[in-house]
Amino acid sequence: MEGGASLTVPVFGLIIGIVLALVLGVLIGYIIRKNVGEKVIGSAEQQAKNLILDAKNHSETIRKEITLEAKEEAHKIRDDADKEVRERRSEVARQERRIQQKEEAADRKLEQFEKREKRMASQEQEIERKKQKAEETLQQQVQELERISGYTAEDAKQIILEKVEKDCRHEASRMIKEIESQAKEEADEKAKNIITGAIQRCAADQVAESTLSVVNLPNDDMKGRIIGREGRNIRAIETLTGVDLIIDDTPEAVIISGFDPIRREVARIALEKLVMDGRIHPAKIEEMVEKARREVAHVIKEEGEQATFETGIHNLHPELVKLLGRLHFRTSYGQNVLQHSIEVSHLAGLMAGELGLNVKLAKRAGLLHDIGKALDHEYEGTHVDIGIQILKKYKESSAVINCMASHHGDYEPKCMEAVLIAAADALSAARPGARRETLDVYVKRLEKLEDIANTTPGVSNSYAIQAGREIRIIVNPDEVPDDEMPLLARNVSKRIESELEYPGQIKVNVVRETKAVDYAK
Repeated sequence: MEGGASLTVPVFGLIIGIVLALVLGVLIGYIIRKNVGEKVIGSAEQQAKNLILDAKNHSETIRKEITLEAKEEAHKIRDDADKEVRERRSEVARQERRIQQKEEAADRKLEQFEKREKRMASQEQEIERKKQKAEETLQQQVQELERISGYTAEDAKQIILEKVEKDCRHEASRMIKEIESQAKEEADEKAKNIITGAIQRCAADQVAESTLSVVNLPNDDMKGRIIGREGRNIRAIETLTGVDLIIDDTPEAVIISGFDPIRREVARIALEKLVMDGRIHPAKIEEMVEKARREVAHVIKEEGEQATFETGIHNLHPELVKLLGRLHFRTSYGQNVLQHSIEVSHLAGLMAGELGLNVKLAKRAGLLHDIGKALDHEYEGTHVDIGIQILKKYKESSAVINCMASHHGDYEPKCMEAVLIAAADALSAARPGARRETLDVYVKRLEKLEDIANTTPGVSNSYAIQAGREIRIIVNPDEVPDDEMPLLARNVSKRIESELEYPGQIKVNVVRETKAVDYAK
């Protein structure tokens, strides 16, 4: 037991020592941390004070800078205002000087004007004195001349008048002759204008243009072969030629439809060759279409050359000759355009020869006046606009272009030949048999003619006779006296000219009949 007690006392002491050491360490650590914290807080407070002092110094600096800038800006504004005031004062001073100068100039001009008036008054007095002196001198000279010549002033005047009269008669005779010659020239020119204007009064009615071609077949079985298996043959033909094939119930015939006459002609020739050969398949179709194109090109060239030879027109561009040949396959209102162009060329040349105008120009322009129709299915625009572009491209003269451009009134004619082309075009279209005219169009024209007469005040009835070349008007005798009949006829003629299109001329015949009826009883 004693040995155990002796061991417990040192252990207890050791524990107490350890506890005291720990307490002492904690106390020392607390003291150290407190000192460190106080130092940190003191440093932070000092830094805060320094920052506050720096901020105050910086704000004071900014305030001073802003104050300085504001003073400088105010000084600048004041300088600008002073400068503007000085400029305005200077401008006012300049204007005052200018006004003063104008006033001084006006005063000087007024002074000069007064001096001029005085000088003119003095000159007038001097002129009056000289005039009186001249009259006295003239009187003396007349008296001296009468004494020397032995004639009085009246006798001398009579002699001079006779001489002047003789000279005036000679001069008047010469002037009359010149005036007559000039009047004759002007009359010839005016007569040409009247004749060409009268020729141009011709017009034609319009009917539908043909856009179809028909190919005859040996039998209806050929239609199936043309169509082919699942339609491959007809598709090949339409694709290669650019036309539409119409195979309907028409016996032994196939219709080719298309607006381009060249394509229709190529398709027609190719289809006829295929029908004659009997072998119809895509390869053969392509071969025949190519042959047909070569044939049509050859025909186009020949027809163009024949047209130039027939009209006597030379030195045409080769491409223009080909375009003329294309017109062989073109129709307008049922009329072949190439034949129509040849007719217009001949008619224009004949009329130009009769009127003493340029025959070559008229014939050349007449042949080329419808050249635009050769390509009107390929380009947009009227055949006149297309024709202008074609003729400019191939270097035709401005006179030929104007004749072609004005033949339908789209452009103003600049020469007599241009008027003749328009007249020849209308003549060729209006001649009997040139174009198809339906009965309905003819009847409508006669009805329109009678309507124009019947709607005129004082007309009781009217009749279109002589196939529309004469209108016979019956007037009411109580409303239209004899002396007003010519005026009524003229008014009806003017209305017909402005409202109706007709070939040739129309005679207006006004009839007035007065009857007196009585009965004997």
